[in-house]
Amino acid sequence: MPNLDQAKKALRKAKKAFIRNEAVREGVRKLKKAARVAVDAKDKVEATSAARNLQVALDKAAKRGIIHKNKAARLKSRLAKKLKAI
Repeated sequence: MPNLDQAKKALRKAKKAFIRNEAVREGVRKLKKAARVAVDAKDKVEATSAARNLQVALDKAAKRGIIHKNKAARLKSRLAKKLKAI
């Protein structure tokens, strides 16, 4: 446990940020699963819609520093490759 006041405040802020960031990461995971299910079902219309939603979420998460920008780019690239295959 921190002893200094500034360390205590930093810990409070870190906990709040973790909760916010975890919510965003969980949303990305849900969108990623929805896109994967749509692609596996070969449903082009739903897959395209799910892919667009996932791309927006990945860009926002990368912009805020929640996930690395290269990870977002890699996931978007793989998704686009799967979309093109169907």
